[in-house]
Amino acid sequence: MITDPIADVLTRIRNAQVARHRTVAVRGARMVGWILEVLKKEGFIEAYKERTEEGKPGTQFEVQLRYTASGEPVITDARRVSTPGRRVYSNLASLPKVNRGLGIAVLSTSRGVISDREARKLKVGGEILARVG
Repeated sequence: MITDPIADVLTRIRNAQVARHRTVAVRGARMVGWILEVLKKEGFIEAYKERTEEGKPGTQFEVQLRYTASGEPVITDARRVSTPGRRVYSNLASLPKVNRGLGIAVLSTSRGVISDREARKLKVGGEILARVG
């Protein structure tokens, strides 16, 4: 049983990119779907789709990874910030800049799961779920 599905998804994506896979299957959860949507909007992954397998409980997401024209992975680092045992919150003034603005922080806010760029536009803070660069 996985106790932290967000960390599991980030690790699977990171490992798949190092191995130069085009797609990776990750376990499904509502929060995972919201994070994948943020990564898609920000251009870190090509696409994702939810699928269910006959005879297996739960859902899975199939994530299409993105690479640069030279074949390098777009995601060079993906780390979990807030863990189940240690929550990390940030207000608008102290939102982190990831890789000097080239990466994103994924936040859970009162407006939903959004990137740090969108949080600055909406002028909200929240729990920092992950850093992706």
